[in-house]
Amino acid sequence: MLFWVLALLTLCGFLWNYKGQLKITDITDKYIFITGCDTGFGNLAARTFDKKGFRVIAACLTESGSTALKEETSERLHTVLLDVTDPESVKRTAQWVKNQAGKKGLWGLINNAGVLGVLAPTDWLTVEDYREPIEVNLFGLISVTLNMLPLVKKARGRVINVSSIGGRIAFSGGGYAPSKYAVEAFNDSLRRDMKAFDVHVACIEPGLFKTDLSDPVKTTERRLTIWKHLSPDIKQQYGEGYIEKSLDKLKGTTSFVNMDLSLVVECMDHALTSLFPKTHYAAGKDAKTFWIPLSHMPAVLQDFLLLKQKVELADPKAV
Repeated sequence: MLFWVLALLTLCGFLWNYKGQLKITDITDKYIFITGCDTGFGNLAARTFDKKGFRVIAACLTESGSTALKEETSERLHTVLLDVTDPESVKRTAQWVKNQAGKKGLWGLINNAGVLGVLAPTDWLTVEDYREPIEVNLFGLISVTLNMLPLVKKARGRVINVSSIGGRIAFSGGGYAPSKYAVEAFNDSLRRDMKAFDVHVACIEPGLFKTDLSDPVKTTERRLTIWKHLSPDIKQQYGEGYIEKSLDKLKGTTSFVNMDLSLVVECMDHALTSLFPKTHYAAGKDAKTFWIPLSHMPAVLQDFLLLKQKVELADPKAV
């Protein structure tokens, strides 16, 4: 009996793996639009999908990012300057993409643009500190999606939203995790609403990757700027050496940082080209072995493991 159970499980595993390897054909006539292509995941995705033969439209925030990308890609790839937080910029870009794609519509929309914002203890922050990541990561993503959605529906294509493990578990104070939690909710509702139109919606949840987004120097500078303007009471509670000690703690977690950005692009590729794309993709060893499993664990265990990485406050009862 055990033999037949193992044989059935092996067969199911083989069929599941085979199913995941089935790909679409004729990608050379398919348009895809990617946001946040100046650097990082978006830049690598634009170059990768251009080489594969897609008709890539890459949205960059800066002229320098656009110029550099065009120098590294074929004539098929087009760039466009886009600020996802500017409604008029989004509308103009959507009309331009419509003119480019024509009757074919848009096979793939990859919402990749994002910012980290300030990562700091919650009681250090103001509402304004939360605003930037929420404006870019959430409202920007929603704005682009709503404006591009008619083109995706026309092609019966794919929407791919780049979230984060920060959308599954909040590892720091600041607007980044709330924005990504909201992206997960938007992604889920959009996925269900689009099923009737044969539009597939996927969510990618990268772990910790070495990109400009996570530059430790910029993160530290922002935190120091906020520290300088804190009240004497809060400074006394945390202690003058708090930031330096927290940075020392972070140095011990560098082994968790993924260096290979292609792990995320491979998820994008599968979501774009598989006949049976997944609804969620975890990218990076840390996401698969630590963050995603941790997000399913009881809150008491989550708090215990995450608080172990926190620096002990100098005098939390100081008033």
